[in-house]
Amino acid sequence: MKTITLPDELNLDTSLSIKIYDYKSTEEISKQQIILNKNTFSFLQEGKKEVFFDNSSYAIDNSQFLLMKSGHCLMTEKISKISEYYRSLLFFFSTEDVLRFIKKFDLQLINSKSVYSTYSFDYDSFTKRFVDSLIDISKLSMSLQQKILKTKFEEIMLYLIDSKGVDFLYSLISNTNQSQKFIQTIEGNQLNKLTIKELAFLSNMSVSTFKREFQKHFNSSPSKWFQEKRLEHSAFLLKSQFKRPSDIFEEIGYENLSNFIQAFKAKYGVTPKQYQST
Repeated sequence: MKTITLPDELNLDTSLSIKIYDYKSTEEISKQQIILNKNTFSFLQEGKKEVFFDNSSYAIDNSQFLLMKSGHCLMTEKISKISEYYRSLLFFFSTEDVLRFIKKFDLQLINSKSVYSTYSFDYDSFTKRFVDSLIDISKLSMSLQQKILKTKFEEIMLYLIDSKGVDFLYSLISNTNQSQKFIQTIEGNQLNKLTIKELAFLSNMSVSTFKREFQKHFNSSPSKWFQEKRLEHSAFLLKSQFKRPSDIFEEIGYENLSNFIQAFKAKYGVTPKQYQST
C-alpha cells in the first residue's frame, strides 16, 4: 500500500503555513498509511472516519471532528450512505504556528501526563458556523486566504481552550523520545487488530527493526505478547461484563470460536465458559 504524505500531495501553496483543503471522495479507504507533515483538524462533514495513532485511536461520524498531531497514522474513511460520498474539511497548521499562538496570548502550559496524538471534539453551533466560514474562505484567492487563516486559526484555538482547557495544546508541542513513543504505540494499540507491519509504520520503523525493539522492551515476540494481552482482556470481558465467548472472539482477534477456546484453555486451564462460571 502506498503511503500518502499530507498536505504535500494535495498540491497546495507551499508558501502558506496555514492551509485548508475541502476533501471529497467517493472511494473508501481502510487503514491507509498516512504521514501528516503538519498538525491537522479534520472537520468531518459526510461519512465516517477512523484513525490509529501511536497512543490514541478514534472512530467518529459527522457529529464530531478530530485534531491530529503531525506524525504517522492509519486512516479509514467510509462514505455516507445518504450522500454517497466522504467529505472532510482539512485545516493544516505547523508546530511553529502553535508556538507563536502560545507566545502571543501569553499562555501558561503545565506539563501534562495525558499527552495524546489525536483528540475528538463534538460539533456545537459555534464550530459548525466556524467550518462553514472555512468553506467560504477556501473559495477565495490564495493571497486573501493567507491573511484570513491566521485569524481563523487563533479563533478555533481560543474557543477550544476556553471549553476544553490547554492540555490538547501542550500535546501539540510536546516531544516524546523514540523509546517512549515505541512503548506508547504498543500499549496504546494492544487491543486494536493491527498487523505487525501497521504497528511498525506507526512506530516509524521497518518491520525487522520493530521486532528487535519489541524483543528488547517486552522480552517477548509481538505475536505472543499481543495474544497474552488479548486473552487477559477476554477474561475480563467474560468475568466482569458477562459476555459470551461467541460474542468476543472476533473482538480480540480470533478468526473462529474454536481457536479462541483452545488458546484460552491453554492459558487458563479451563474453557471460557468454565472460567465464567467459577
